[in-house]
Amino acid sequence: MKKLFIIFLLLLGIPSLADENKVVLPSQTGIVEDIKYEDTQGLNQGEQTTKQIVTVKVLSGDFKGTERIIDNMLTGNPAYDINLSKGDKVVLHVEPTSDTVSTPNDVDFFIADIKRDNQIFVFTGIFFILLLLIGKKKGFTSIISIISTITLIFFMLMPMILHGFCPIASAVLTGIISTIITIYLVGGFNSKSSAAIIGTSISLIFAGILSMLAIYFAHLTGFAGEENMFLYTARPELNFTGILSASMIISALGALMDTAVSIASTVNEIFETDKSLSVKKLFKSGMNVGRDIIGTMSNTLILVYLGSSLTLVLLSSNIDMNKFFNLNQVATEILSALTGSIAILFCVPITAIIAAYLIKRKKQKTEFHMEQINLD
Repeated sequence: MKKLFIIFLLLLGIPSLADENKVVLPSQTGIVEDIKYEDTQGLNQGEQTTKQIVTVKVLSGDFKGTERIIDNMLTGNPAYDINLSKGDKVVLHVEPTSDTVSTPNDVDFFIADIKRDNQIFVFTGIFFILLLLIGKKKGFTSIISIISTITLIFFMLMPMILHGFCPIASAVLTGIISTIITIYLVGGFNSKSSAAIIGTSISLIFAGILSMLAIYFAHLTGFAGEENMFLYTARPELNFTGILSASMIISALGALMDTAVSIASTVNEIFETDKSLSVKKLFKSGMNVGRDIIGTMSNTLILVYLGSSLTLVLLSSNIDMNKFFNLNQVATEILSALTGSIAILFCVPITAIIAAYLIKRKKQKTEFHMEQINLD
């Protein structure tokens, strides 16, 4: 999600740098019908590269059905090459050659990348179907909560950051709203859900403060990858250390919600079993469960960061370890994982005490109302 968020920022930011009078055309879909190969001289003297002369049939837009011959250079660098085969569907970048576009000769087509959205839709469909089959009603509410969270990120958090609002405050606010929607949808309107929401919200604020301290004292720049440089080129006025802090907050949100809900649900179940338990005993029970959760949840968060940074981990075998751990990108990933893990540790006692108090208080209020009814 972090990478997807940055990509959407780029898509919104780059057009602002374009000439307002220039015609901007949407990308189109094409299919590779034929490929011919030709060896060419590279940019560097003596370097040989391969050129694919690709015949592409346009499948969408005003020029649907037309064929274009497009050069596709293969430099041998897998990070930048788009190695095509006959039958591949591709995304075509369309660029006007004049201020008015009326004929096929008025535009040039370039291969932007291979078309992959169909596969994304297939895997999304499999995920949602299994969620409904296994989770049934809870699975349906989970889908709604997922959609609402994604909507909040793209239509609330992203516009707020792009319009100059504080990224940290924006991330915390978005996280709290997402938490309220998700937990009330999944857990219902009750003391258990309220306790989990309050515990998560306080932990999010703590994570925000912690991320600011980590960025300040470690002198993190907010430029931990090439996508940050692309975004800086498009929107140099943005607060990149703030965006880094916001990404730490959003990354920890799911784990914090999971931890808070688990503890609040456990305290509620224990209380339902023995309603004579005091707030102190309920708190101790919540803490006992929290201690079991801490290890696995913190491990999960760190593994997520390690998995997404596996290339960096492998790089450590070819570089001095002292230099490796002090690289900006490495330090950023480590501190992001630690910030989320510390926030989880903080979430356990906070949620346990809030859940114990709210659930016990609800019982006392219920008994009071029952006594009033009996007296009447």
